[in-house]
Amino acid sequence: MTTYTVFKEYIWLVNTIYYAKAITFAEINKLWVQTEISGGVPFSRTTFHRHKIAIEEIFGLYIECDKRNGNKYSIGNKKVLSEDSVQKWMLSTLSVSNMLGESQSLRDRILLENIPSGGEHLHMIINAMKKGERIAISYKRYTSPNANSLVLEPYCVKLFRQRWYVLGKLLNGYISVFSLDRILNIEQTDEKYRIPDDFDASEYFKESFGVLIDRTLPAERVVIRAYGYEPYYLRDLPLHHSQHEINTTDEYTDFELRLKLTSDFKSKLLSRGEWIEVLEPKSLANDLVEMFRNSIKRYDL
Repeated sequence: MTTYTVFKEYIWLVNTIYYAKAITFAEINKLWVQTEISGGVPFSRTTFHRHKIAIEEIFGLYIECDKRNGNKYSIGNKKVLSEDSVQKWMLSTLSVSNMLGESQSLRDRILLENIPSGGEHLHMIINAMKKGERIAISYKRYTSPNANSLVLEPYCVKLFRQRWYVLGKLLNGYISVFSLDRILNIEQTDEKYRIPDDFDASEYFKESFGVLIDRTLPAERVVIRAYGYEPYYLRDLPLHHSQHEINTTDEYTDFELRLKLTSDFKSKLLSRGEWIEVLEPKSLANDLVEMFRNSIKRYDL
């Protein structure tokens, strides 16, 4: 059996147990033999338990059996699949990949978005993070005509709007974010570094909308009013993890957030046009009005 085939079985098993919430081995097998990848052959107990062990090692998800509830299996730490976790991203990505791989006859009817380059550097950066070794990069900013040579201590990587970014500390002590698709060359050094014991990647970006970090800005309470279908979109895809509803009427819904008012957050609000109104703070509302006015000026109206 190929590695690809085994992975498909892992993904199927996790999804089946996760969405069933609690399911017996017999029920799992009943669903399994109905799939094309099973070939009509049920799981043996040995294969099932071997898959359980592999799933915990690869995805960090453990499948537990509740003997008091009819020997039903469930995901023991399913909370990680409801957060912005590596497990959730990996499982979602592989699930979609499996689905697309089994739908080659529909390849002309499945449209995907182009993703900028940068993924080829991800492996080396993650490897450097594992070993605690600095990386040397040649980095070209959009606003610079020339590339800069930098030595970086990679702290974490973050995916945002289809781009990978690395947060790292430079030799001068400055911590910054670098886009992987702007890295022209990368080399792993044998220079060791130690990440601070109190560093928490999620906490570092907690008050940010995306990847822009501004230590001079405080996090502020933001209240936005969404009209039309916008409340539905915001419920499905919240702007920020702090977002929650505070008021709903037939005409609009008010959402409250707490984050830093960085330029990428303002641009996001601006992109929603007439469907979003900023109620608080007034300074943010004024900034958006000014941005709208500047945009109108470009059309010479």
